[in-house]
Amino acid sequence: MQFSYSWLKTQADPKLSADELAHLLTMAGLEVEETETAAPAFSGVVVAEVKSVEKHPDADRLNVTQVDVGQGELVQIVCGAPNVKPGIKVPCSLPGAVLPGNFKIKPTKMRGVVSNGMLCSTDELGLPDDGVDGLHILPDDAPIGADIREYLDLDDTLFTLKITPNRTDCLSVKGIAREVSALTQCAVAFPEIQTASVSSGRKQPVRIDAPQDCGRFISRVIENVNAKAATPAWLKQRLERSGIRSISALVDIGNYVMLELGQPMHVFDADKIHGSLIVRRAAEGETLACLNEKTVTLSANTLVVADEQGALSMAGLMGGEASAVSDDTVNIVLESAYFAPEIIAGKSRQYGFGSDSSFRFERGVDWALQADAIERATELVLQICGGAAGESVEAVGELPTANQVELRLSRLEKMLGVAVAPQQVETILQHLGLNPVATEAGFTVTQPSFRFDIEIEADLVEEIGRVYGYENIPDDYTSGRLKMLALPETRRSRFAVYNEMAARGYQEAVSYAFVDEAWERDFAANDNPIRLQNPLAAQYAVMRSTLIGGLVEILQNNLNRKQNRVRVFEIARVFSKDEQGSFVQNERIGGLWYGSVEPEQWGSKTRAADFYDIKTDVENLLKNKQVAFVKAEHPALHPGRTANIVSDGKVIGFVGELHPKWLQKYDLPQAPLVFEIDMDAVLEREKTRYRPVSKFQAVRRDLAFVMPESMSHDDLLAALNGAANKLVQEITVFDVYRGAGVAEGMKSVAVKVILQDMETTLTDETVEPLVAKLIAAAQSTGAQLRG
Repeated sequence: MQFSYSWLKTQADPKLSADELAHLLTMAGLEVEETETAAPAFSGVVVAEVKSVEKHPDADRLNVTQVDVGQGELVQIVCGAPNVKPGIKVPCSLPGAVLPGNFKIKPTKMRGVVSNGMLCSTDELGLPDDGVDGLHILPDDAPIGADIREYLDLDDTLFTLKITPNRTDCLSVKGIAREVSALTQCAVAFPEIQTASVSSGRKQPVRIDAPQDCGRFISRVIENVNAKAATPAWLKQRLERSGIRSISALVDIGNYVMLELGQPMHVFDADKIHGSLIVRRAAEGETLACLNEKTVTLSANTLVVADEQGALSMAGLMGGEASAVSDDTVNIVLESAYFAPEIIAGKSRQYGFGSDSSFRFERGVDWALQADAIERATELVLQICGGAAGESVEAVGELPTANQVELRLSRLEKMLGVAVAPQQVETILQHLGLNPVATEAGFTVTQPSFRFDIEIEADLVEEIGRVYGYENIPDDYTSGRLKMLALPETRRSRFAVYNEMAARGYQEAVSYAFVDEAWERDFAANDNPIRLQNPLAAQYAVMRSTLIGGLVEILQNNLNRKQNRVRVFEIARVFSKDEQGSFVQNERIGGLWYGSVEPEQWGSKTRAADFYDIKTDVENLLKNKQVAFVKAEHPALHPGRTANIVSDGKVIGFVGELHPKWLQKYDLPQAPLVFEIDMDAVLEREKTRYRPVSKFQAVRRDLAFVMPESMSHDDLLAALNGAANKLVQEITVFDVYRGAGVAEGMKSVAVKVILQDMETTLTDETVEPLVAKLIAAAQSTGAQLRG
């Protein structure tokens, strides 16, 4: 919302500087994003009247003018503007003037003729473009010699507010004035609404066929208007300083009423309407040529204003070209309506365009304002364009109901932490337009039609708090003792996980939980993801069930910036549904490794990271748990280079190399390695157990077994561990051999067995039977002791 301070002062003058008002509004919850003056700094420019114009003797495109600047004598100025002529009043910069850009004016000769100043265009003064090629023409009543900054009020301050969605009542100068009055207790002078005198018998019938979507619709015919009438300078200036471009008098009037009162308006050409105006839902597939030169195909969830032949406009969003006013328009129909926010919300995104009207309607417009707005618009049309007004015609649908909300002073004090005098509470509520009624416990407020956000007692407490001033509420600090409790021994700190990943060369990444639907199909084989009802954009349409997509996108961004060695991780939530259809959020840690193991250097050969490198990182991350890596398949990963991570018989994650088909689709030069693990499993750790160190010598036995290639070493180790007793301290694979001496399709796996007793030195009589038992257990799996 942008508005002019000068315009605001016509309704509420707080007697504050622009900076003071900006601070006051921001502290009250209406954040001021920016303030700027209406024009850049310049000086020495006055109103001048051109008295005579003669051709320059030595230049075809120059004229020698004599201008009156209010100093008694005429001033000679050479001018090249095409629109210069006697009798016009224009801005004139005299010698000594300084224009925007620190451009200094001084007497000069132009082709031998002295010029004692410069006649100015809007561009030279830094003003908004007025569409005129040449000088900025001022009104005939502009006082000669007056400072142009004062005459055009160029020291006016423009405020840009960041209005939150619940404060649609502040999307108008009237609403801002109401707020300023409440904050400063200054008087308000809202525009007086004059009822138009009816001088035409023509009416425009209206009908509401969707009463739940349209609460009120008012029309009024005004005949014999002058559509070519010029928009008054004061009205055009207020529009421009509110960020709206002047189009034509009739369109400008509608925009002006919207800015002044907060009620969006629309103007139809009355002679292009056939029969009644009907507010209804669009027929599926119905088309409409809009004012923005786009033709849209309407869906059945769209509200339209139509006549007997078809849709004329998208209600609350965009007018139609077929019924638009033009310079040839003679008779018009003014429309003022209340549309339910629910029917307008989301339509801007659905059709790819919006408007100032839809911005207001989808947040909620004052549902009691329509009659005042149409009277105000009628007054301006008659004043500027002339014509004869007919009676207004009103149709009423389902309007909101005003709730009564009770404010207890005891509750107010408890929630704010400060006692506010009842008289001050009443004054604040009164200035906010809430019309409080005193009760035994406090006040009762009837929700005003312009405040959709006043629903419960806490809303009123918030209003009192922000107007009273949060800075006036004292800071009270608790005096209790707070103890930092140590984490249990079986739980890791989250910071320890971050530090661990950083220590191993990973950098943290943060990505959106909303992802492209294609990522879910590719990386999770998820054809039915959780869809968003109102996505930010088409590529953010579903919720992620895996972190891989975001990590791959981050990798692509790095590759595009010539980073060929990337290690990133992310700790975030993924989303899925359980068997009952309820939403489930699980926190996971995902990591990606791309490129070489070491940075490019002279000390070692460059080697691309492989499965075992990232498996080492995963093992280090889970070093406090007993985990196993089991061969598996995953839709995102290479079928021969993928493993599930298993702990206590439960799959807690996966690790592997990205599938070759995704390398091609996502244009990756080589395969990244990825892992994803449940965060709870990472944070949990087994309790540390201590045991004494044996004083007796350990015994080592090396055993080599020949087994089929299809047999996993995990199967072998499981059999050996199952046959071991307390003397066996360690069983580890230390070599795998294929080649001469080993049959094709077979492999030799060598394991070391460490045996040790806590109480005595082991002898062959004790060791050999146990080793024989281990060999028998291995042979039961199909492995044979290698000779």
